[in-house]
Amino acid sequence: MSRHVAIVTDSTAYLPPQTMERHGITAVPLTVVIGDEALEEGTEASARQLTQALHKRRPVTTSRPGPEVFAATYRAAAEAGATGIVSLHLSGELSGTYDAAVVAAKDAPVPVRVVDTRMMGMALGFCALAAAEVVDAGGSIDEAVAAAEKRAAGTSAFFYVDTLEYLRRGGRIGAAQALLGSALAVKPLLQLDGGRIELREKVRTASKAIARLEEIAVERAGSGPVDVAVHHLSAPERAAALAERLRERVPGLEELQVSEVGAVIGAHTGPGLLAVVVAPR
Repeated sequence: MSRHVAIVTDSTAYLPPQTMERHGITAVPLTVVIGDEALEEGTEASARQLTQALHKRRPVTTSRPGPEVFAATYRAAAEAGATGIVSLHLSGELSGTYDAAVVAAKDAPVPVRVVDTRMMGMALGFCALAAAEVVDAGGSIDEAVAAAEKRAAGTSAFFYVDTLEYLRRGGRIGAAQALLGSALAVKPLLQLDGGRIELREKVRTASKAIARLEEIAVERAGSGPVDVAVHHLSAPERAAALAERLRERVPGLEELQVSEVGAVIGAHTGPGLLAVVVAPR
């Protein structure tokens, strides 16, 4: 089905493939480099490969798509009949993906609106879905952008990691914060704040940290209509249990998704990640 406005995002949105197909959303892959092998997220690089590499302490880095990848994606959308494109991406504070999309948009054959959602994971995915739903209903490119930005403004993401070491290695959190967590042997709870990963609270044990993560999510969800996503890396049972508790405790829950993050976010958080995205409607 040809859509007059195409929705493009990137692989860190972690949208289910069937959802992307239903709404005509295209995801441009980021790259994860394991050792000396560069793999595209979502097609070649799996979370299992990443986890094995991290456990073996193999070097792991990530990189943005080049502008030429976005240019090819925009051309393909135009050739399929799109007269405009909304391109929604993970926080520019964490990646150069947004910048690459901006460069490519300048020479695209149709107008492209590039949006730094200042989100990642399903926090980004829910923004893409908000834009796609507007387009599905016949909305304009401006209306789709407005819907995505409104969703982003109301969405929160909180997460627990077993250690801050991976975030420190990748430069996603300050060395002082990482050292503080290690020195005190605390379990960190983090949040997205202004597109950056910030330390929210320090909790003494993993079980208490996960219980606190649940409380924060319930408080943020409130009683109105809300979508929730639970992400994990190599912790499926822990994620499933948290999701079930949130299903019971969030009265306005509309959609609940549980998924493992891909290799790009996983490379910076490490195994044991547990995250909750709360996106009021």
